[in-house]
Amino acid sequence: MWLIVLEAVGALALFLFLMWWTMFSGRAKGELPEVSEAAPENSKDGDEAGAARPPASAPGP
Repeated sequence: MWLIVLEAVGALALFLFLMWWTMFSGRAKGELPEVSEAAPENSKDGDEAGAARPPASAPGP
């Protein structure tokens, strides 16, 4: 009985370790910055924030 419990605890520990490893292994400072901290891309053009514009090379209608 204790062997089954020990195996279940080991599997849970391995699962939690793998989840932690995949979430934080590639980031230099841990979490990503909040969206509000990032500067809007189209702010210099005077367009509305979040307005979608086609690329310059796309043919028009």
